[in-house]
Amino acid sequence: MTGIHFWTILVCGVFAMVFGSVWYGPLFGKLWMHINSGTGTEHPRHKATHKKMLPLYLVQFLLTLFQLFVLVHLVGYTAIGGMLSAFWVWAGFILPTIAGTCMWTNEPRKKAWTRFMIQAGYQLVCLVVFGAVLGAW
Repeated sequence: MTGIHFWTILVCGVFAMVFGSVWYGPLFGKLWMHINSGTGTEHPRHKATHKKMLPLYLVQFLLTLFQLFVLVHLVGYTAIGGMLSAFWVWAGFILPTIAGTCMWTNEPRKKAWTRFMIQAGYQLVCLVVFGAVLGAW
């Protein structure tokens, strides 16, 4: 645990939450809501679900911090090395996992591909940013 900059992990965790709110909000929010529930944010069911989301955000934040703690042990000591390490973690572990969960959903192919692209894209951007920050720190 020597040499781990916990503030960097915390900053990256906050980045993931803020970036996630943009990714699953203004960028892909309507599409994400459509493929998940077929309703938009104006639907009454969305408003009721939204009230229960705070504990889920907390769990997601803690899981992201854990992910960062593991990643810090794998990245290089430069921003480029960190980005490359994070990319290979994404390509070798995250990408196949998301692909597998999307392939076996019984959803129409277009919907499954949309889900895959949104989730895999978010994870790719986050991990590459994490790798750059952790590697540079």
